[in-house]
Amino acid sequence: MENRTEHPERANASGLGTMPRPPLAVQVVTLTLVPLVCAVGVAGNAMVVLVVLRSRQMVTPTNCYLVSLAAADLLVLLAAGVPTVAEAASTRVWIFGHAGCLVITYLQYVGINASTGSITAFTVERYLAICHPLRAQTLCTVARAKRIAASVWLGTTAYCVLWLFLVDTSETVYADGVQVQCGYRMSRSLYLPIYFLDFALFYALPLGLATAFYLLIVRILFVGPLPPEHRGHSGSAQQGRPSGHQRYSSRGKRGALNSRKQVTKMLAVVVLVFALLWLPYRTLVVVNSFLSPPYLNPGFLLFCRLCVYLNSAVNPVIYALMSQRFREAFHGLFQCQRARPQLPPQEATPVYYSVIKDCSQIRLGS
Repeated sequence: MENRTEHPERANASGLGTMPRPPLAVQVVTLTLVPLVCAVGVAGNAMVVLVVLRSRQMVTPTNCYLVSLAAADLLVLLAAGVPTVAEAASTRVWIFGHAGCLVITYLQYVGINASTGSITAFTVERYLAICHPLRAQTLCTVARAKRIAASVWLGTTAYCVLWLFLVDTSETVYADGVQVQCGYRMSRSLYLPIYFLDFALFYALPLGLATAFYLLIVRILFVGPLPPEHRGHSGSAQQGRPSGHQRYSSRGKRGALNSRKQVTKMLAVVVLVFALLWLPYRTLVVVNSFLSPPYLNPGFLLFCRLCVYLNSAVNPVIYALMSQRFREAFHGLFQCQRARPQLPPQEATPVYYSVIKDCSQIRLGS
């Protein structure tokens, strides 16, 4: 991905004057704020994976996709954030060699695209769970979610293989030393179709789908009355029940609805944060496709990278703030106990409800 102030050709070149260096402020932020964001993100996403793996109560279709998203975010933070800091510390010299250039670039794109695929998957799952609850009982299962998450990773790892052939290391000789970089193997213009394809498949299309699906979900949950298939058993089926049972059933239905609303809000926030924090980088790539020379201000490039790193780091914070289930699971992890959250009625109710039954079922490294 575009993230450098220069893109040397594959062959060695002789520069003039001294080696270019980023502004001091950019270097200071890169060496302080970037490691902090990455450390928080790595810890948070690792906790998400651990709490789901440690507790059967946490293994739901939605959480399967959140584990996939956490793994992808971990990959982005490690494969993009660590090289950014290492290169800043070594005066913008690539220290990972030719093989590192290929593998790290490849892993960056795998993580980025797998995170988008995971977000798209849980968006579709929410749409089915809320708008088509009867179908969701068979389509939105843990086993199917695991297969879909595995397919997302398999597809992205195959799609990103082309980056193993599109980047290489290069050397530029200056009066005060040799600068080694990991960058484009060929002319920059040849990469534009790839960037536009990435923009369409892993940003514009997923956000378009998410917008359409969440509008439909809002119409069902927050605007109009629930369709008959969301209301549970018919009134005639309940007429012979004791009034206490009816009140309990009514509370259960309200609790199930509140639970669905809260989960949907949390996932919608994740999608919104993804859209906003990826916007600067995606916009830069599109704009630079029409500029010659491209706009590669070091400060703005750092801002774009920080936004992407924040996107990969902030999701566990969102879960902790908006989900009592995750809050208690995180607390149990800190207490070195098996995370078995005791949920209040509104969060312990099943995810799916039907007339039949309730059923829970610019490369970003510098």
